[in-house]
Parts: sequence; structure tokens; C-alpha cells
Amino acid sequence: MSSHLVWSIIRNNNAFLLKKRNISKPFSTEPNNLTNLSSYRYNGLVHKKTVGIVDGPDKKGFTVVYKKASKQYKPKQNTVKRTLKSGPRRSLYKLKKLLDSNKYRTDLTKVALRRASAVLRSQKPGRGKKPKAKKAE
Repeated sequence: MSSHLVWSIIRNNNAFLLKKRNISKPFSTEPNNLTNLSSYRYNGLVHKKTVGIVDGPDKKGFTVVYKKASKQYKPKQNTVKRTLKSGPRRSLYKLKKLLDSNKYRTDLTKVALRRASAVLRSQKPGRGKKPKAKKAE
């Protein structure tokens, strides 16, 4: 089936749809959706090729999950996971090179880099709050 036909079927009703009051665009919790928005472009279910960025094992780096278009009808074999944990700058460079060199969903390259950097930023240890100075009277 074409991706447009599948999208028209699952657009308004699917298990991953998350609708809230006073929000015009519904969210989506499906895997391989980089922005968590319910839209055709970012949908991880309908396309032959999708990209997903998830937290790496042991909170080190991130894992790139993408589909092989050639194994479209074999769900177990079509997902590939690559863990990148060689430092933030090098990992982001490798991700950009992975997506650009294979011409793999070039429309999602910037969004994938943004998601990966957010994952890396969330793994940094938080700075402790400074205690407030007491007023001298």
C-alpha cells in the first residue's frame, strides 16, 4: 500500500494518537517520530524509510534507529539500531554523515540532529542550585 493511503487511514484514529484540549495539532507517541507531532512527514509507521533517535544504553550517547527499505515486508529484519557514543560533536557529525551520504530522508536531517543534541543535553549532569544568601539585618 502507498504511504499516502495508509496515512489517510490512520490519520485520525490510531493507538499512538494523543489529543489534548486547546491544542490544535495532536501529538503522537509512535516509535521513529522525531518531533512527536502527528503529521505525515514525521510519521514513523507509514514510510518505507524512517529515522528515530532514542537514549543510548547506560545513558551514554544515543541510538539511531532506522528502517531498511528493502526489508519493508519483514518487520523483524527491517529495523537497524546503531549506537553512537563517541562524544557529542563526533556523534552528531557521524549522524549527519549517515543521513547525508546515503541520501536517507534528507528532509529529516536537521530534525534528527536537533533531537540527538537534546538527548545528549539531557544526559549531562545537572548543576546544583546555589543556596540563597541570607539577608543581613
